[in-house]
Amino acid sequence: MQNPLPITFATFLNDQIKNRDLLFPAERSYYNRLQILIERTGPELFGPLRSLEKKMGITPRNTLDQVDFLNRSPFYGEWRKAVADIFARLDPVLDAEIAQRGRARLVVVLSPPEIPVGPERMWLRIRSHGKTLRVQPGSLQPHLEALLGAGEAKAYDRWVIEAGAAFKDTPGVVRLSYKRLDDYRESLMTQVQQVLKAEPIRTPRDLAAKLKQMKSPAPYSDPIIADFARSVLLSGNGTLLINNTFVEWVTMQAVRRARPSVSVISFGVRNKVKPFSSLLIYADQQAVNPIPTQMDPLGSYVDMEVFYQYIWQEFEKYAEYKRNTAYLFLGQGLEELLVISPPDFPLLSLTEPTTYAQVMGLSRQWMNL
Repeated sequence: MQNPLPITFATFLNDQIKNRDLLFPAERSYYNRLQILIERTGPELFGPLRSLEKKMGITPRNTLDQVDFLNRSPFYGEWRKAVADIFARLDPVLDAEIAQRGRARLVVVLSPPEIPVGPERMWLRIRSHGKTLRVQPGSLQPHLEALLGAGEAKAYDRWVIEAGAAFKDTPGVVRLSYKRLDDYRESLMTQVQQVLKAEPIRTPRDLAAKLKQMKSPAPYSDPIIADFARSVLLSGNGTLLINNTFVEWVTMQAVRRARPSVSVISFGVRNKVKPFSSLLIYADQQAVNPIPTQMDPLGSYVDMEVFYQYIWQEFEKYAEYKRNTAYLFLGQGLEELLVISPPDFPLLSLTEPTTYAQVMGLSRQWMNL
């Protein structure tokens, strides 16, 4: 770059791209376009931030490597606003570039047949944003897998994220299964417990730093997916222990980082969370609590009603998905589905009960697969 970046901004940018080989193509594209746009915008973009760094006494030694320095500064609020103002100027330009080459995208969200409610109690938080359709009983998975394998997939552009292990491996499709990762999750929990016992961990930030140092390779031959799986399981929000939390969090991170054009998200039934289960220190509930494990269909339903909304809103935060994404919410065993989509999505014109073959066939046609 022609002009040196402000210290805090340069530190942030370097931190994001230091492991470039482990970034998804969408991430690499974003940071490439960001750097080009910064050079094109000129040094005046960073004027307020440079002034604040001088008042704060910022040096290369006390920035993001010592976050407490920034947090303790009386100018911290102003600093956050200055950074936000920079991205408020840059991101709309980058989003407009993406919007110009927009293409149809599909998100399929599946709930398990064990959920103890009828279709009238499903998708309540988002129901008003779409249209419900009657669907005839039948097998969904073969038609969904045919869609996943249709045409030529770009790298990391089609994802299956599931609580169980129902889907088969499909060439060109990223598949992360909570069930398939059982052994790896247990290994990570053991390692975390060893870290906690080896030395005192004073703050969540200390724990996060230790977890980042863990190099246990995930069981994937692709190094990008292996690193992704390890990072989402060690993020400390229950992904090691709760299947549907894993599905929700992996989806959020895949959307943020990989921006897939086809996403299949399949929830399951979680176990009841046991009291005093050491949930926050990554302990295996079955190992630390003698109470028998019980499935929790009702609790799973309550969780998923929140997750449906979270997932839909997460996709819609990004320019890649606005106004060109169809969302299909399907309850396995239910004779109804919810569609949230652009006006030209062909399912919206149906007036008679449909079939899963027709649902996936029209979706493939709409996406030109």
